[in-house]
Amino acid sequence: MIPSVSALHNRLKMQHLRLLVAIEERGSLRQAAEALTLSQPAVSKMLQDMEDLLGLALFERHARGLRPTRFGGAATRYAKLVFADMAGLRDELVALESGKIGRVRVGAVMAPTPGLLASAIRQLNRDHPQLEIAVQVDTSDVLMPQLERDQLDVVLGRVPEGWDSNALDFEQLGDEGLAIVVGPQHPLAGQPTLTFAELTRYPWIMQPRPSPMRALLDRSFEDAGVPAPPSTIETAAVLMTTSLLIDSELIAVLPESVAAWYAQLGAVAVLPLPLPIKLGPYGIVTRRGRPVSASMSLLIDTLRAQAV
Repeated sequence: MIPSVSALHNRLKMQHLRLLVAIEERGSLRQAAEALTLSQPAVSKMLQDMEDLLGLALFERHARGLRPTRFGGAATRYAKLVFADMAGLRDELVALESGKIGRVRVGAVMAPTPGLLASAIRQLNRDHPQLEIAVQVDTSDVLMPQLERDQLDVVLGRVPEGWDSNALDFEQLGDEGLAIVVGPQHPLAGQPTLTFAELTRYPWIMQPRPSPMRALLDRSFEDAGVPAPPSTIETAAVLMTTSLLIDSELIAVLPESVAAWYAQLGAVAVLPLPLPIKLGPYGIVTRRGRPVSASMSLLIDTLRAQAV
């Protein structure tokens, strides 16, 4: 029987967690013992004690050493999160000691980046100039694994369809449609009406599968009874996309707010054919049960205020 949380608190030690990671990384008790500067009998006893406590086999032997069972894989994943949180604690303490507020790592999808996220960062930079903010813009299917591995603190995005969200908290802030865009000199720019069939005559820039935007675009063509156009170029980078549209016959899709931003700058033209399906709601995504640092709290509160 799996022990209670209080039993784990009382009997599971940091050294046990270090051993889990060492065995997974090195694949043998001997090498794990060397990494921890302990004897092999000592680490064998530690592993046995841990398996007795949990009532589960964490590793199984094979020709070249040990490999984690599904229980061992889960336990090791949580051990790594503990050490990542410890590293985060140290970074925050160092920042506070040096007079800084701290550091926050945020991942964002395209849609809220030029508006909501940029506004929040500008306000934070004015009100808390010592706060360090690292931003990564990518698709949700790329950002979610990084959040779960504690490589990001907050994601401003959406949980991909089919993703196991049991370990995540999601707070909706908005939703948004997509716009079909071309370069200002494209033959279709300025056309009063268009059909999906006309769009298949030109080459396309598309996000890689399985991104939500690519799935939505494929579904929109399917619903219109038109085969999806072949994707000659695949990229999720907005700068790359807008650069390629200039002086070309390429067509691309951007979130409406991003398309409006670049249209205002004269970099793209928005075609008069709205996609009938919207992207799923986006919002603040955090790892459930993770302690919220002061820097995370500042960013989250500012995003909420800007989204109103």
